[in-house]
Amino acid sequence: MTFTGEVHRTGVNNHNNVWQGGKPDWHTVGQRRWWQEAPRGAGPASRISTTKAAPRHAREEEQSMGHIPAVSIHQRPLRIVTLQSLTCTVCCTVRKTDATQWTLQQQSSGEHQPTPLFPQGARLGQEVLIGPAVVESSARRFLEETEKELMNQCTRTMQAAWDYQTNLTTRHRTLLVSEQETFKRLQEESRQEAGRWRSVDYLFTDPDLKDRLDRMSVIGLPELPSPSMTSYQRVLSDMTHIYSSASVCSRYRPFRCSLTPHAGLNKLMSASRNSEELSHLWGAWRDRTKTIRHSYRAFVTLANRAAQGLNFRHKGDLNYVEYGAGDVRKQLQGAWEQLQPLYHQLHAYVRRKLREEYGAHLVTERGPLPAHLLGDIWGQAWPLAYILPRPDLPPLDVTPEMVRQGITPRGIFEIADDFFVSLGLERAPPSFWQTSLLQEPKDRAVVCSASTWDFCDGEDFRVKQCTKVTQDDFVSAHHEMTHLQYFRQYQHLPYLHRKGANPGFHEAIGLAVGLSVATPRHFRRMGLIRAGEEPGYVSQINTLMHLALRQLPFMPFARVMDLWKDAVFNGTTPEKDWNCAWWDLRVSLQGIKPPDVRTEKDFDPGAKYQIAADTSYTRYFVAFVLQFQIYKALNKNLHDCDFYLSPAAGNVLRSVMKLGASKPWEEVVSVLTEGRETGLNATAMREYYKPLEEWLTRDNLRHGEFVGWRPDGEYCLYKKSPHYTRCSEG
Repeated sequence: MTFTGEVHRTGVNNHNNVWQGGKPDWHTVGQRRWWQEAPRGAGPASRISTTKAAPRHAREEEQSMGHIPAVSIHQRPLRIVTLQSLTCTVCCTVRKTDATQWTLQQQSSGEHQPTPLFPQGARLGQEVLIGPAVVESSARRFLEETEKELMNQCTRTMQAAWDYQTNLTTRHRTLLVSEQETFKRLQEESRQEAGRWRSVDYLFTDPDLKDRLDRMSVIGLPELPSPSMTSYQRVLSDMTHIYSSASVCSRYRPFRCSLTPHAGLNKLMSASRNSEELSHLWGAWRDRTKTIRHSYRAFVTLANRAAQGLNFRHKGDLNYVEYGAGDVRKQLQGAWEQLQPLYHQLHAYVRRKLREEYGAHLVTERGPLPAHLLGDIWGQAWPLAYILPRPDLPPLDVTPEMVRQGITPRGIFEIADDFFVSLGLERAPPSFWQTSLLQEPKDRAVVCSASTWDFCDGEDFRVKQCTKVTQDDFVSAHHEMTHLQYFRQYQHLPYLHRKGANPGFHEAIGLAVGLSVATPRHFRRMGLIRAGEEPGYVSQINTLMHLALRQLPFMPFARVMDLWKDAVFNGTTPEKDWNCAWWDLRVSLQGIKPPDVRTEKDFDPGAKYQIAADTSYTRYFVAFVLQFQIYKALNKNLHDCDFYLSPAAGNVLRSVMKLGASKPWEEVVSVLTEGRETGLNATAMREYYKPLEEWLTRDNLRHGEFVGWRPDGEYCLYKKSPHYTRCSEG
């Protein structure tokens, strides 16, 4: 049974549901009182009227309910005191907050008076039935105050991070760790309290309130009891330490033993043509990182326990929470299937080129590609210049002209700022130029990786980039300034909605702008190349191949990462099969095989940082697909498209950016594409590469190259019974 006492309002705004003065109306239900509030200053015509005698169905319910226990959830001051949900009412215990006032929630500062939900004279321990409007209004106040606390601490944490990254000192590191710990504790407390409010969110009528509580309930680290949380953090720290401290030695220069993926290893992998050296480097890196497996066992157990504490089945489900209620897994798979024909043509072409270089004994006619010959320690990109259609044809590079014109690092960012002004968007604020770090200082050590910073206060935005006068940094500056525009466009939103529509959206828009400014047409408009110097068809194919070799192999690699982690977390892949299951996926999805037979003594997934640190690769897959959807929405012509000086393109960007995360990301895609698409769609990406795909198809036919791959050996020995990995046949 439920108590649904009717309330009649005249001339009252429905959103003003917290009593802020005036005399509340009561009626008694047995020994309890049902109370509905009147707004401040409400006159006789707008007072809330209730029947003074309890309705018969309420008296019957009271008799049937008996005693209702009031469960206290009071964990820290200034928060909701007690909640126990009934079907349409909430049972609360009155607590005394000061000498004269009884409240359910007290303000955290003296700026406002406490919101009295009970009149003076209420008895300590008395149980009161409160209307749903009171609960919703109190939840909204909790949310607004907590968002303000989170925003203020975010500002302090970002400032500490900026101070450290722009001046690498022990003192700055200590201050950063302190602020991060404070922020983490605040996030944990906020998450726990938001979870309590969500237990009664069926009483709320505002979908935005529910969405923000949902978001707050999963912020910060996963929730675990103190000993388990300590173990969780220690395991993550152990795995990242193993990875970060790993290095390998050169085969032919054994004194050179500090090779890492970002310090010489990948450069050597792409430059060397010695298959024995490449096999040595490939295996040595995995030998140094395979001990991550021991910690990963404990990590899976703890991560699943934490996810289940947040009401997810396992950590795999938690990994997709920021993509909303839709089935993003199906969208990811659908986008990959759209790209498969293009990828298979590229795979066949690269296999022929590798076979010509290394011989059929290493690269068979129909088999997978040997992972160690692809120019990258992970095989997620194939940056091999010698396999371009015209290796002798240099790519377009405006760096010499930029140097000749005397363009400076700041000048590059001023050009990028002008780009957005030409679209009808706002200039960077004066404070940006005063506080950003746009070139490497000579007097101190800094973190040079390019990044854009939102200090969470709606005013302070900065870029950190050790800019050099090159074409690459010209494009990078536009990419970073895109993030700044995104930050500024959604600053009017509540704190929890101030981010991209999904984790890949920010990067996708930056990549789309990068595609525009890297075109010959844009360089000509900027006066960096002259008319008639634009590359022809052969150069266009070379340029597309250069990009495809770095982007297309990444797509199945990202799917391997996602699918492997999903299967590990949901238990489909048991621990005894972890490594061979990894190679099942590498062979079947990416068409790549190891240089030697692997076993369950190895842990090849751990050779990738994102496995050791438990960071998502999904966002990069999403960003790569979305960038072409965005690019096409801004200019229908995908080739040599430059939307510089296009207010129409600026209007599209503004309409998307200003939504932040306030709407489901599929709705944002619908806004972007004017309703043509409502999720991930790789059609535009396929269209962008269409000239290359047509060229590859003709070239593979001309050489009689088999498209797809078939198993050509044994790749991994399962622990119980050795067997050949199943491979796709194209």
